[in-house]
Amino acid sequence: MSTKQEEIEKSIQKHKRYHKVLFSSFTKAINRYELLSDGDRVAVCISGGKDSMIMAKLFQELKHHRKMNFDTEFIVMDPGYKEENRRLIEENGKTMGIPLKFFDSTIFDTVFEIEKNPCYLCARMRRGYLYAKAKELGCNKIALGHHYDDVIETILMSMIYGGQIQTMMPKLKSQNFEGMELIRPMYLVREEDIIAFSAYHDLKFLRCACRFTEKSLTDSGESKRLEVKELIKALKDTNPFVESNIFKSVENVHLDTVISYKSRGEKHSFLEDY
Repeated sequence: MSTKQEEIEKSIQKHKRYHKVLFSSFTKAINRYELLSDGDRVAVCISGGKDSMIMAKLFQELKHHRKMNFDTEFIVMDPGYKEENRRLIEENGKTMGIPLKFFDSTIFDTVFEIEKNPCYLCARMRRGYLYAKAKELGCNKIALGHHYDDVIETILMSMIYGGQIQTMMPKLKSQNFEGMELIRPMYLVREEDIIAFSAYHDLKFLRCACRFTEKSLTDSGESKRLEVKELIKALKDTNPFVESNIFKSVENVHLDTVISYKSRGEKHSFLEDY
């Protein structure tokens, strides 16, 4: 075990700030949303970015506690990374003590020439590849590294750009892979804490290795997310509770004051019970 790996694990276990904001928030989400059960085999999906790599370390720490009987596979799908980007992921895996399993796909080649919604198509294809690999490895769940800030940004994006109220769920059953489930154990972890932890240990991760965003960010999903991130930041200047209020808004939906809503694909109107 390297000295740096020991330092990283020690700070997750004992550091006054990081044990609370990372590990405790991680386990809180798992318990609150019932994300893990005894006997689970989880494919921890790693993109090479800060969120998924830290998630992998938190899974390792949880397993060390032995309070839950589950197994993990740390999988990395290479959609066509440049050589230097893949090398960075491999080096971070060694530094952090994460036994990565790589598998290849040709997603970047497939979506590179797509002009309309390439990010959406890429995400859909990634999800399918990850489910398939997880099932091949005998897993019944895949874990993605979406965090608290992703959740609140998604809520606002769905309202502003989608004309609907929709959130990123903490867990979902797969519709195409029977018996498989997606979980998001970083659901209550703040991005600023992930960034601070990474800086504290001088860890450098991939940001965006996508060929399309290297070519242009115009009209892409990431540019819209950046706009919403900046909007939340501006609102926070006058309302320090804006982030938690956005998060709570989808936990406190009053159907009696909603004109219409959808449930299981079927639309309902307030007039039905008026």
